[in-house]
Amino acid sequence: MADRRPYRRESEERRREDLIAAALDLVAQGGLHAATVRAIADRAGVTPGLIRHYFTSKEDLTRAAYHRLMERMTSDSAAVLLGGPDDAMARLANFVVASVSSPVADPVAVGLWAAFVHDVRCDAAMRDIHTANYLAFRNMLQGLIAALPRSVSDAQLRSDAIACNGVIDGLWLEGSILPEAFSLGEIPAIALTSVGAILNIDLVAAYQPDRTLP
Repeated sequence: MADRRPYRRESEERRREDLIAAALDLVAQGGLHAATVRAIADRAGVTPGLIRHYFTSKEDLTRAAYHRLMERMTSDSAAVLLGGPDDAMARLANFVVASVSSPVADPVAVGLWAAFVHDVRCDAAMRDIHTANYLAFRNMLQGLIAALPRSVSDAQLRSDAIACNGVIDGLWLEGSILPEAFSLGEIPAIALTSVGAILNIDLVAAYQPDRTLP
């Protein structure tokens, strides 16, 4: 029996992830009201009662789905840092471009984000999830800025990270909602120029893609 336990844990984790994925698919297609317990169960191929084994309520599942969405976007932004250049400016530039490019910038992703935002205002648990994921991204960005060859106070570093995060968020939103309104590579180029202007560095020159601007 002891030899079977790791397989059982993996199976249960996979089932939980399938339920989260089913909830995200339904929200993407029809909004939060479409993600009923029955619809989620049908999409995941389980009985509605089994959902209670993994989540205490539909709200608990909704929170897990929002956390997964936000976590995935941050992970996709950070993926460019793995095996990338060692130069601090190039790492920041690559991260900025990744954060406003596919798969992070995506009409489905922004639609999901918008569907959950109302609950962030009225559900303390959702607000905690949003805060934790916002800080995870901003702290990652701040760490990349801190590695630049410049000397600034901690207060200025924090202010720079907040300002750069705001630029990235805004361009992510615009590029995801209306991708057809921008020419190829326009949003990433604006992101590099704008973040570079805040930090008084040339991020356009520092950008080291392994492909052309998306």
